[in-house]
Amino acid sequence: MSVVLVPGLGLDERSSRRLRREVPADVVVLPGMGRRSPVPAVGDLARQLVAALPEGPVVLVGHSQSCQVVAAAATDARVAGIVLCGPTTDPRMRKFRVLAARWVRTALAEPWWQVPLILRQWLRTGPRAMIALWRVASPDGIEERLAAVAVPVVVVRGERDALCPADWAARVAGAAPHGRLVELPGAAHMTVQTHPAQLAAVLRTL
Repeated sequence: MSVVLVPGLGLDERSSRRLRREVPADVVVLPGMGRRSPVPAVGDLARQLVAALPEGPVVLVGHSQSCQVVAAAATDARVAGIVLCGPTTDPRMRKFRVLAARWVRTALAEPWWQVPLILRQWLRTGPRAMIALWRVASPDGIEERLAAVAVPVVVVRGERDALCPADWAARVAGAAPHGRLVELPGAAHMTVQTHPAQLAAVLRTL
């Protein structure tokens, strides 16, 4: 079974380097997620992802803002399961003050060794594409998309992740017919970078 990773907002293939040492995987970078190109609607991003998939079966892994794209692509016949790491479409975060407060709380909970790596990825993607992706993806109804996904869905949340609070993660997992929630002790939002062994163990269950 193949594993395909889609980086989060502003990130690229470097965000999953440590995870790919644990589990062989391909990375698909998309506009706003490793590419500077104009950001289309979530459905169009999902079509770009589907066009890049290898022959099945495939497990798709989304992180943060790419979770919506992975959920939209999950009805493709090659997809055997999906993993959503820290989905960030909690409607409460559409107010800027709420988003800013949660971002600060989460950033303070992250290991500081990540900062140079994250900044290099953000510079590659560029602020314009990142802002465009947030505007496109944040209002997307991931729960409605997951209701139509027949394959196993695992929502992975770091226990210190204020961008994906526990009640929201449980709600997302519950929206899928075959969804479940896994919480990673000590982790915050950047689980793909910071907790590769634990995330690899989750992938091996699919």
